[in-house]
Amino acid sequence: MTRRDESGVAQVRVLVVEDEEMLAKAIAEGLRQEAFAVDVVHDGVAALERLGVNDYDVMVLDRDLPRLHGDEVCRQVVADGLGVRVLMLTVSTTVAERVAGLNLGADDYLSKPFAFAELVARIRALGRRSRPAAPPVLERSGLRLDPHHHAASRDGRPLALSRKEFAVLEELLGAQGAPLSAEQLLERAWDENIDPFTTIVRVTIRSLRRKLGEPALIETLTGTGYRIP
Repeated sequence: MTRRDESGVAQVRVLVVEDEEMLAKAIAEGLRQEAFAVDVVHDGVAALERLGVNDYDVMVLDRDLPRLHGDEVCRQVVADGLGVRVLMLTVSTTVAERVAGLNLGADDYLSKPFAFAELVARIRALGRRSRPAAPPVLERSGLRLDPHHHAASRDGRPLALSRKEFAVLEELLGAQGAPLSAEQLLERAWDENIDPFTTIVRVTIRSLRRKLGEPALIETLTGTGYRIP
């Protein structure tokens, strides 16, 4: 099931690996404003540790990292066959350096300083490559969800959904009747900073049910999760 943001592209999960903490924080905050799920680490060792625990779609990898150089992180990602796409950052602007980074297995390369809009565009492009294509419009049980226009309706009635409500509803529709657990929804629609014991999924489902109206569409399967039959 594909997370998607309000612009209609997959809402990829991003790991930002940048030792300049102020820059890393700015990148992460900016990407979250664009509806990405973002985690941050500040050195190469921590990056590999995080990659061993979580599944990421894209890693924004600074090349000059402490503890373990970005080149070695990239080599390990390729050697281990991880599916994460690598966008490498560096202050170098030479062609030779860019070629060297790509030869290590990086999927894309961006020189510092960079325009934030370009970073977002490159991450989105890599995110599309990391996931199978999703239908442009999802329809089920009278619901219609158009990610490209961030539009949702039930039986022709427009629905005013928040970003997270939209993301959760898309996951449920994309499951095509199969149940999704609260943990699955939490992982796909939020990022690692969310408290794993939070009730936010239940609160969001309750809000969705209210907005969808009667008869109720979202079923709760005790001990299993939620589904739209």
